[in-house]
Order: sequence, then C-alpha cells, then structure tokens
Amino acid sequence: MIIFKGRKIQSAIFDMDGTMFDTERLRFKTLKQASQELFGKPLTDETLIGSLGLSAKKAEELAKLHNGEDFPYAEIRRRADELELAHVRAHGVPVKIGLPDTLERLKKNGLSLAVATSSRRAIAEEYLINANVMKYFDIVVCGDEVVRGKPHPEIFLKAATALNSPPSRCLMVEDSENGLTSAADAGGLPILIEDIKPPRSEVKARAFQSYFSMHEFLMDLDSCVPNLDVPELTDSFPQSLNEFQVGIHGFGAMGGGYLAQVFSHWDGYTRPREIVAATGNRLLRESVTAFGKFSVRYGALPYDETIDNVRMIDIDDEQAMIDMYVQSEAIGLCLPETAIRQQAHVIARGLVQRFEKRGRELTVLVVLNKEGGARFVRRHVQDELLRLQPPAICEQIMANTHFAETVVSRIVSKLTNKAILRQLRIKSEILEHHIATTANASQGAEPGAEFEQLVNTFRQVAQPAQALNQMHLILFNSEPDMPLYAERCSDLLERLRQVVTVDDISEIQTIKNKLWNGPHAILAWYASLRGHATIGQAMGDRHVSALLQQLLKREIEPTLLKHHPSMREVTAPFIQTFLERCKASFKDTCSRVGRDPLRKLQRGERVLGTIAMARQHGIATPALEYGAALAVHYALRSTDEKDKECQLIKEIFAQRGSVADVLTYRGRYNGRPYPGLDPQAHAELIGRIERHFQQLVDPNGAHWEWPSQLTETGALPVAAADMQAV
Repeated sequence: MIIFKGRKIQSAIFDMDGTMFDTERLRFKTLKQASQELFGKPLTDETLIGSLGLSAKKAEELAKLHNGEDFPYAEIRRRADELELAHVRAHGVPVKIGLPDTLERLKKNGLSLAVATSSRRAIAEEYLINANVMKYFDIVVCGDEVVRGKPHPEIFLKAATALNSPPSRCLMVEDSENGLTSAADAGGLPILIEDIKPPRSEVKARAFQSYFSMHEFLMDLDSCVPNLDVPELTDSFPQSLNEFQVGIHGFGAMGGGYLAQVFSHWDGYTRPREIVAATGNRLLRESVTAFGKFSVRYGALPYDETIDNVRMIDIDDEQAMIDMYVQSEAIGLCLPETAIRQQAHVIARGLVQRFEKRGRELTVLVVLNKEGGARFVRRHVQDELLRLQPPAICEQIMANTHFAETVVSRIVSKLTNKAILRQLRIKSEILEHHIATTANASQGAEPGAEFEQLVNTFRQVAQPAQALNQMHLILFNSEPDMPLYAERCSDLLERLRQVVTVDDISEIQTIKNKLWNGPHAILAWYASLRGHATIGQAMGDRHVSALLQQLLKREIEPTLLKHHPSMREVTAPFIQTFLERCKASFKDTCSRVGRDPLRKLQRGERVLGTIAMARQHGIATPALEYGAALAVHYALRSTDEKDKECQLIKEIFAQRGSVADVLTYRGRYNGRPYPGLDPQAHAELIGRIERHFQQLVDPNGAHWEWPSQLTETGALPVAAADMQAV
C-alpha cells in the first residue's frame, strides 16, 4: 500500500491501448488500410477518434453510422488485427515512456495490478507478453469478457472485485474520455494520461489527477514511494529495463569497473536499456563487443559481477561521441585532465545538438580524482561552447547540464592487455572444443526421425552458445565498497541507488585525497623501490607498513582532526578501510598506482597540500617529505615510456641533476604553468626533501629501509617559511 495525494492505495488498474502502449496511432493506420482493402475507402479520422475507448460493439455502431449498415466492420477489424500483429511482431510494442518504471514502483511497494482493456484477450495477452509487462499484472480483464464496454463502469468494477480491492482504493489509469468516465463511475481514483484526444473539460474534471504523459505521472509517483538504500555488492541488478540510455566517457578502471555498476543498479526499480561506453583501447572495445558483456572481479569476497547491455564506441569517432551526449540521460566522465581538454570540444558539440534536438537536462558525473574536477570540466566545456554558440544560448545549455563533483570510495584496477589477451586465448580454445565436440557427436549420430534431426541441429548451436554464455571476461579487479558520493545538483542523482548526495562534497574530498590518494601513491613508490610488484605484496613488508602507519596515524590523521574537528568520527573508518584494501590488493600493481608522479607533486595537491595543512598546525611531516623524494626517485627509475610525467621529470632533472628544479618547476603542464613550489618561500622544505632524496640514491643501500628514527620521534623543527601555504 502507498499514500498517493493523501489517499490510501492498494491496487492500480491500467487501460492498455493509448495508456500503456502508444498503439492508438498504429491502430488508426491499420484500420484505415484494412478499410481500404475491404471497403474501398479508409475510415475517417472522425470515426476513429470517436471510437477511442469504446467497446467493439459500440465502435461498430459508430462506424456503421458513418459508413452505412453494409460496412463490414467485423471483417475490417479482423484484418486490422492481422496487420497490427504483424507490425508488433516485427517491430515490438511501442511502450509509453516511463511505463516500466511506474509498474516497478507500484509492484515493489505492495500494490496488486490489473489490466482493464477494450481489446480482445488474444490481442491483449500478445501485447502484454511482447512488451514484457505481463509479469506485473495479477489479472487481465478484456473487452470480450464484459457485457457493457466503456464508458460503462463494468470492466473496472470487475477488475477491482477480482483484486479484492474497493474501487475507492484503486488508481484507474486511462487515456480516453470513455475510459475516464468508466473509471469515475466505478468509484475509483481516475488517473488521466492524455493521448491523441483529450477529454472534454467537464469529463477531465472528474479525474483524480491529470497528466500529459506517463513520465509526468511517474515523477509525481516518485514522491510517494521510497528511494531504495545503497545496495549490497551481491544484490542483483533490476531485471526490467527502462527507456534510458546512459554513457561512460572513458571506459577505464573507474568507468568500466565502477560507474558501469552504478548505472546498472540505477534506482533499484529498473535499469537503463543500454550503456554506451567510449574508449580508445581497441582491445577493450572489441573484446566487450564480441562477448556482449564484461565482468568485474571482487577478489576479497570472492565474487564476479557481470555487466551487460553494453555498447562500445571509439572515443575518436566524433559523431558517435556526439550522439552519446545527445541521447544519454546521464554521462559518467572518467578521463584525466589532459584528455578532458582534448575532449571538451566534442562534449560541447554534443550538448549543442542535445539542446537543439531534445532540450532535456543532462547529469554528468565527473570522476576526475581532483578537487574542483567538476568546475574544471565545466570551465573547459563552456569555453568550447562559446566558440560554437552565442552567450545567451551557452547559458541555457549550461543551465540544463549538471556537472556533479564526485568522490569515489573504492579502488579499481584494469587488467593488463596481456592478461586480457591470455583470457581470450583460453576461452577461445574452450569454445572451439565445445564446437568440435558437438559437431563430432552430430556426425556420429545415425539418421533418424525428423525430431532427432531437429534436436541435433539445435544442439550444434545451443551447446557452444551455452558455453559462451557461461564465460566471464574479467576486465577489472575491484574492492567492494559501494557508495559513490556526489554533490547534490540534480533530481536524477537523488534517485540513483548507489549514489549518496551531499551538500558539501569538499569535506569528503579532503578525507579521501589526504587519507587515501597521497599515501596510496607514496606506498606504491616505496614498494616499487623495494622490489614489490603489487600493493598487496608490499603490505607484507614491515618497512612499508611502518612508513604507512607514520603517514596515516602520526601525520595525516592528526592534521585532519586539527583542521576539520567535525571529521573525527569519519577519519578512523576511512583509515581502516584504506588499510584493509591495501592488504587485499594483490592484483593492484605499483606501476598503476604510482603513475603520473608530477601531478601528485603539485603545490596544494595530494602530498604537498597535506604538508602545508600540517605545518599550519605545527605538525611535522617527515614521512610525507620522504614521500615527495620517493616520487622524484620513482620517476627517474621508471622505464615506462608511456608515463609522460616520468619522462618530463627525467628531462627537468637531467639539466642540473637537481631535485629542487623538479619541485619548483613552472613550465607548461596540461596547457598551463605547473604549480611548483616557490624557491625562496619553501627553501627549507625543499632542502629537507633533497636530503631524503640523497639518502635514496646512497650507493650503500640505506634507502631500502624507511628511517625508523623519524617514525619514533615524529617531530622535526618547524620553520617559519614552511608555515606558508604550499
């Protein structure tokens, strides 16, 4: 039972044609064609519109009134049925936007449901099954099962009685004047969803509530049914698909291993009919396309989760990208800063075409791992928009586009291309074996009856198909944490089951960036130096653990509690979660976590930003400073030519062999000057980092062990210059 507009509701009864399905226009077309074939001229719009909501008997009387008593209505209707069924079987039933969501909400909140349609049962059941909505309805009452059709109330009364519900507690959903009259006279609560012919004003006034579309009714219904809580990891995705498409702009670890799950859970009632995912990685694109799905592995449980209804596109296919922005209800944007600069013009063009063609709002979840990421994206997209449209149009487009800042609460890693290829090779061999085994069995079978031949034919197809269906294409390894934190900025985000909206996202960002991102990178740099391949392996090293404890418990947590006293109850759980994740991250490589060290050394960012905050409160940061030295050392040792930031650090360092040059770099970075340290204001801090670096390159190997004396004292003199913002 729900409370809707102050009334207790225990059942809902739906008309079918024109209300649930957009079939009235199709019906008009087939009746006209059938009339032309059998009578020599088509039925007029006046006759067709007048028959809306009438029983077959009443509609026949009207048709003969307009065309004469010899008009072969029964034959024409049968022929129209044939034409309509042929169209529906070929193209599907045209379902009204918002119908699956509406039915899911009503059913999952305890209402019994019925159909009350003027159509014959044979037609009604075919349509309901074809549209995959028969599962929602407890009973179906059809026009050939009542004596008096609409506008008489018999059909609604019969449906309410069958549901054991008093009409006064039944929503009766209709689109036509006759249907509305029938529902009102039955004593129900008529819900009008207008279609081709709006009722006369005096009839419309009898509706309990009136809407111009099913989607509008759904929005009103949303306020009466509860939002579902954040799901458990093992909760199934909703079975029912809604009409929405969603997009993932950047199908990497966060896009494929996290946002695909967020979108698949959607609001817990239904999920999008399609996820469009864009990547420049051809191996990912074609592998997912070949399988039609992909899986994420949660090794700590263990659990494999499969994401389906995914369509991959090439991020370099500009028209496909524009179409994604035009058609999607929500977009997950998961790109690094440099790529966002490159993609801003495509996003802008997509938003312009969306505004021109649809005019609908768009929610963009910005997963940038950067404070102010949404502002960063908004600024670059707006700059591109101003190159395409006048300022007034740009303002309207931006007002319709919600760039939501987010904080990700889990660690995800993508399998290497080599590992994916190995999977494909093994699974290909398994599939070939199934095909060969089935073919050999069929060849060895003796010719028999037709039945045996048919079974063998299907067996040859079915067994390899079943084998393929059971295969998992694992693309990502992930930790199990579920919530995605997002700033409150659109109605859509309030309904997404896995999204937790907050008014001030900066507090969550501060916790994550200071407690997770900086220590995670330092851990990877130090673990790599000590010869560990993955984060999980490194956590078994007592020196790595000692450094991590110093970072978290003696430097970062005290700093956060001084700076944000209100976060006391939040920081400890974040630290515990982070440590548990690291211990279980045996597939998360140090090379992935440690990449892009220059980005992590920016003034005000993960490492140096935390040092600045600590110095404001008189807290020494030897481990963080050691971490800054590790970043430079890691870059100089890197053999990954694809890590452009490591290559840039090598170039800067090579000029004079100076760590200070790297820390104070002010050259171009992502299209603007790099925010390095000030050589004079931060001279003492730079000096301490340089001393750590010299220990790291000591040929005696002292760098292999974290300096325990710093862990034990946890305090160094605080210079006045270091009190300034870093």
